[in-house]
Amino acid sequence: MISDTYHDELGPEKILEVYDARTGMHGFVVIDNTALGPGKGGIRMTSTVSKEEVFKLARAMTYKCSLAGLPFGGAKSGIIANPKEITPEHKKAIVKAFAKALKPVSPSLYVAAPDIYMAGEEMRIYANTNGSMKSCTGKPADMGGIPHELGSTGFGVYHATLVAVKHLGLDIKNLKFAVEGFGNVGWFAAKYLTEAGAKLVGVSDSQGTLCNPKGIVFDKLAKVKKEQRTVVKYTEGKVCSVLKGEEIVGVDADILITAAIPDLVTDANKHSIKAKIVVQGSNIPMSPEVEEYLHKKGILVIPDFVANAGGVISSYVEYIGGNEKDMFKMVKEKIVKNTTEVLKRAKKKKIKPRDAALEVALERIKKAMDKKK
Repeated sequence: MISDTYHDELGPEKILEVYDARTGMHGFVVIDNTALGPGKGGIRMTSTVSKEEVFKLARAMTYKCSLAGLPFGGAKSGIIANPKEITPEHKKAIVKAFAKALKPVSPSLYVAAPDIYMAGEEMRIYANTNGSMKSCTGKPADMGGIPHELGSTGFGVYHATLVAVKHLGLDIKNLKFAVEGFGNVGWFAAKYLTEAGAKLVGVSDSQGTLCNPKGIVFDKLAKVKKEQRTVVKYTEGKVCSVLKGEEIVGVDADILITAAIPDLVTDANKHSIKAKIVVQGSNIPMSPEVEEYLHKKGILVIPDFVANAGGVISSYVEYIGGNEKDMFKMVKEKIVKNTTEVLKRAKKKKIKPRDAALEVALERIKKAMDKKK
């Protein structure tokens, strides 16, 4: 159970644990704070998911939604099951049982979304079982969903990067960048940055890191990744080198974009960073201590819940019945506005961008909480 140390003035407001004997479903939802609106957050299905883990993620969503300027609070849920060890039919039955059990709080206090081992088809089951299309986002397109494949998060990371570049008085056309991860987020961030004139010199995936100081051709890389399922099969003369995955951190680039695993930058490799700007497209790519170290070194770090809010902004557009065009417009507007506000505050107060972002998010939440009193 979550200990008392996990409670503060913000929340969590509700922790609901649910069981279903027939399907063996066991899960929980942590609704952290609903001052700004219903708690928003994905459902993850793993064999090890815990209330502690879900609470931390719910709190991150509270901050992320507030900073993004959305009428959502923060929440998250988990289903304890190993998707690799159950049949697709059993998985569907578990999702259905979970959706049914959460009806008293969803969509009134909780709006679900896909997360680990949960995707569009699971959201179809969730929404149909719940009876409200507003009970979750990330639904298939035929249910009004805005597909993740459109790259809302990567598009937002790209715009956060442009704001950071402008903040330092640099020109994107003169800069080199490296991307950790070439999944949905990394792929789109790399695509848009390349189109803006920046040079891609490093990219990694689970197989390793591809490095080419002369530049990697994005379209060719995308083709290689699609056909051979890894970036390391890309070849361009003798200048390409393949390194270990985590060595992406030390690639000689002006900008490093994290877009895959947590704890990528550690005490062991933090000294190797050559980038002037680190944009956290992934969640928690480094500890607070490592982020503090980079800040003191003069490296501009754009925090995860500022840079990667494109996904939740896209969810909101789906929630209000918007389309693809509305999504791209809102992601750009909100990411640019919020990243600019955070960097201005950080510069003025001589604090880390993360501290400035938390201040902005907390001010908005507390203002909403005061109004509710």
